[in-house]
Amino acid sequence: MRRLSAHERALWARVAASVKPLPGKAKPEAPPATPAAISPPPVKIVPAPPPRPAPARPGPHPLGAPLDGSWDRQISRGRLTPDRIIDLHGHTLADAHARLAAAIHAGDGARVILVITGKGRPDRPARIRAELMHWLDRPDMRAAVASVRAAHPRHGGSGAFYLILRRAK
Repeated sequence: MRRLSAHERALWARVAASVKPLPGKAKPEAPPATPAAISPPPVKIVPAPPPRPAPARPGPHPLGAPLDGSWDRQISRGRLTPDRIIDLHGHTLADAHARLAAAIHAGDGARVILVITGKGRPDRPARIRAELMHWLDRPDMRAAVASVRAAHPRHGGSGAFYLILRRAK
């Protein structure tokens, strides 16, 4: 059992003085004093090193890339209509990655792809959702994707994403 510090003893004494004992009971005793020699050594505070800036990445990054305001307004109001929908529920990681790559590189003029990954559950995390940004960060996909945005609740909310593809040259 640890001993109370001088500050804690003073607090206990104030509490004990304010308590009226039950009939037939005595007032609580003050805890024994702590010898001064057992006081803990002073804590030395070491300042944390300054944060290092993240290394610059070459090329455009799809997540959060700037779009004009009309895109974000359409998304926030739920008025964006995807040109293609890819549901990756129930697929293996390899199969989901292959389907995503095929949809992005299809070259059929689609500009907005709704990718449904699922939200996951506490007992089964959404592995495809966790890997999606890594897949989109690969050079072959990064060049084709202009931006990634979370889907509107009508299109799946946090379990889906809009991929806005770059215009074909």
